[in-house]
Amino acid sequence: MTTATTPQPAALVLGDGRIFRGRALGATGRTLGEAVFTTAMTGYQETMTDPSYHRQIVAATAPQIGNTGWNDEDNESRGEKIWVAGLVIRDLARRHSNFRAERSLEDEMIAQGVVGISGVDTRALVRHLRDKGSVAAGIFSGDAARATDEELIAEVNAQPPMAGSDLSAAVSTKEAYTVEPDGVARFTVVALDMGIKSNTPRSLTRRGVRTVVVPHDATIEEILSHRPDGVFVSNGPGDPATADGTVEVVREVIRRGVPFFGICFGNQILGRALGLETYKMTFGHRGINIPVLNHLTGKIEITSQNHGFALAGEPGERFETEFGPARITHSCLNDDTVEGVALESGMAFSVQYHPESAAGPHDAQPLFDQFVELMAAHREAGHVDELRNAKENEK
Repeated sequence: MTTATTPQPAALVLGDGRIFRGRALGATGRTLGEAVFTTAMTGYQETMTDPSYHRQIVAATAPQIGNTGWNDEDNESRGEKIWVAGLVIRDLARRHSNFRAERSLEDEMIAQGVVGISGVDTRALVRHLRDKGSVAAGIFSGDAARATDEELIAEVNAQPPMAGSDLSAAVSTKEAYTVEPDGVARFTVVALDMGIKSNTPRSLTRRGVRTVVVPHDATIEEILSHRPDGVFVSNGPGDPATADGTVEVVREVIRRGVPFFGICFGNQILGRALGLETYKMTFGHRGINIPVLNHLTGKIEITSQNHGFALAGEPGERFETEFGPARITHSCLNDDTVEGVALESGMAFSVQYHPESAAGPHDAQPLFDQFVELMAAHREAGHVDELRNAKENEK
């Protein structure tokens, strides 16, 4: 892979044979992935560093990208890595302007070897993806673009599909690490890293929660060794149908009576643990303005989302599980997609969207407070049981 200071011709090639021509953006070369689009008008840095976008070529619907440059504070991955497979935009800002910017978007893409394309009619591309669904794709520039169209299409279609892909190991931490809270630690949460965003532990630590982030394949014994007040499963890429090990761990967490909270991939994991199935969506939800109805409160939240898989179920549906009755608690007002599930006991709940809001609205931030309140109530109930047992023993 090489880099260039002057744009070279580039091509976005879709597996169904559609080709969009444009100019090389970032590094020149080739990259393969699934073509998806995001409707967010801001937050491209957070999007590009979100591990959930691993193996995805992201098209931005906002017409101009790069206006605010790139800084070292807004990365959502540990190690500041760009996870998107490639970036597709209409226009690159000629000059970035923001007091926090330290370099340009393209400078960072070149430094990390990320291949992109600009000058694409992104309206036509998004209409195509909405009609045909997310498809295999590739961006080719420089020497990589000199092959025939037929050869490029064949190369795109030779890559493994997203359905059936287990990608957690590629994005998860290899070793456990701890994020200490601001001030005194009130609780300890073990977070399974399926592709966790940096602002999630920060959202917990602001609430006095010590967060121990562990690899995606941590065992129940390893989790419980940290004596957690709660267990959390993060967002992440890939097909949730491949995560049988994590599903069983979550089932064991529930059996042990430990409070549980999950987001995005974690929502699909909890749903599977409660007996629901998952499926691949046509083009998914990716944006920061998606309306969700909370069936428990009747309130609507505007949410940040990034997912191509979802739980099968009906809005507000109540169903029986091994652990007692559960409900579909949230649904998307655009298409009735399941956006949340919970045990009616309150001991386990999850949502499909991103309450850490990086980037995005803050409507869902109180979910972290709900988790803290659940842990506090569970601890208090434990203290009451201990006092009751002590009095019984005295008799």
